[in-house]
Amino acid sequence: MRIPVIRGIIDRRILVNFRIDADVLRTVLPAPFRPKLVNGVGMGGMCLIRVKDIRPRLLPAFVGVSSENAALRFSVEWDVAGQVREGVYIPRRLTNSWLNALVGGRFFPGVHEHARFQVEESDPDYCVIIDSDDGKTHLAVKGRVAAELPATSVFGSLEEASNFFKGGSLGYSDTASAGTYDGLELRSFHWKVQPLAVEHAESSILSDRSVFPEGSVEFECALLMRQIEHEWHGRESLCHCEPAAA
Repeated sequence: MRIPVIRGIIDRRILVNFRIDADVLRTVLPAPFRPKLVNGVGMGGMCLIRVKDIRPRLLPAFVGVSSENAALRFSVEWDVAGQVREGVYIPRRLTNSWLNALVGGRFFPGVHEHARFQVEESDPDYCVIIDSDDGKTHLAVKGRVAAELPATSVFGSLEEASNFFKGGSLGYSDTASAGTYDGLELRSFHWKVQPLAVEHAESSILSDRSVFPEGSVEFECALLMRQIEHEWHGRESLCHCEPAAA
């Protein structure tokens, strides 16, 4: 989808990450995606992001808009012309902005569903609760800025975790056409994350035992980003469509 370069500020971004059994995740991901593994496990979760001063790059910041947004995402790889690409597959995007819901999937990559956001922030404490208007999605996280990752993390260091998720800057979202995915790339002008010690994390999608059996999903870690200048760049759609029957 061709869009102008969009610029703004990531006021707050929380990546809540879960380890997912690789074999289970393979059955969940649509073609052409496959899990991007770390120490033999897949990775998925939710991105809770508040942006401000969002506008086409050539316009001044004062005309920009702000919104709360969320995305369910899975770290993935896929092949293009014999080369391995990496990013994230995004089956659902949520927003508190009716404008985002209107243009998403039409004039901006990715269908955006409207949702209610409850946000409580008093640094170092963060709490975000999200419920989609259609009642299908509930997301929540409550935590506090920490000095290090959980002892149970599969990552050996904060730098290792940071580099892994930085590789997910290119996201492909579901569209109204099965097998076609809108591409959107996040370019951060300076990438910096902090660990967030999580007291509670919940995703109605990842807790659906008809999709993710008991024991196939475990909390991994959460990362916080604040005050990051960035741009969104539209990328060509990815199509993996079945050929028409003769």
